[in-house]
Amino acid sequence: MTDQKKTRRQMLEEFVAKKPNDAFSRYGLAMECMNSGDPAAAVTHADYIPAYLMYGQLLARESRTSEAKQILSNGIAAAAKKGDQHASSEMQALLTELS
Repeated sequence: MTDQKKTRRQMLEEFVAKKPNDAFSRYGLAMECMNSGDPAAAVTHADYIPAYLMYGQLLARESRTSEAKQILSNGIAAAAKKGDQHASSEMQALLTELS
């Protein structure tokens, strides 16, 4: 398949496969998943902590509060494992707001 026929998501998935630790590619892939109506893939694809916050925000906007709380709780746990206090505090703030 030529690059012109690949979707943006396919290209981003290839970038992430080649450089799995590249935060910019992971962020782009997570955003593309969100924008294409596949928010669960944003979290699944990426062991990219901010994807949990993006997905939680989307669920909250759609009034899917209990689902948002679960995703945020999962994200907080993932952030703790990676030592990402900043992401954890942002997710905790949204979780508190939803409670």
